[in-house]
This record gives sequence, C-alpha cells and structure tokens, in this order.
Amino acid sequence: MIGYVILGTNDLVRAAAFYEALLAGGDDVRLLDTSALVAWGKDWDRPVLAVARPSDGEMATPGHGGLVALVQSSRAQVDAIHARAIALGATDDGAPATRGEEGDQSYYAGYCRDLDGNRLCLFFVGAAA
Repeated sequence: MIGYVILGTNDLVRAAAFYEALLAGGDDVRLLDTSALVAWGKDWDRPVLAVARPSDGEMATPGHGGLVALVQSSRAQVDAIHARAIALGATDDGAPATRGEEGDQSYYAGYCRDLDGNRLCLFFVGAAA
C-alpha cells in the first residue's frame, strides 16, 4: 500500500549523509538523488524512504504525531541501527525494548529523532531469540 515516505529537511546534504550512513550495510540503495530529493529503497516496487526540501519553499518542520517505522530483521539489528542513529547525531526518543508482552508476536522497538526532528521507529516483530 505505501509507495514512499518523504521526510522534510532544511539541509538536504546533511539529511542525505545521515540516512546514507544509517542505512549502510542493509539491502537499501540510493534510488534517486536530485537537488531537491534523495530516496532509498530496494527498488521502486517496494516502499521507498526519501528526504526533501518542502516544495513550497517554506521551512521544514517535523510532523507532530508523525512517525516513520523502519522494519529490521532482528532485535540485534534494532539495537545496532538505533545505536548507529544516535552516534550519527540523532536524539534518543525511546531505547530499544519490548513494548507489551513477550511472545511469538512481540513488538521490539527503539525510537529516535533524526537531525531534523523527524521521529523514527526501528522495530522487529517476533519472539526473543
């Protein structure tokens, strides 16, 4: 259902460097790089994450209540990517932990805010290993 998500930024070069480093080592690649937008994903047939300057020329601000959730392949990957985000300058907005009860469909997530204040969730659904 979701084709792409765009997060607003006031500094495209800085935002692109942050996400390039955050996504490094995964399956996602830079699919598009223009003076107004940079996008990553596996291909255009799957959801894509992008950063862009607002098209109206106004200042970008993080959406109140908005969140982009990036699925991870394990709890260890949630921990690693959350730590990488913080090391890259993101703000911790909830350390990785199980949200709710443990079980086959446990929700394990860590939260942070990128360099522009956009809220990210790094999550994995499944039982503890």
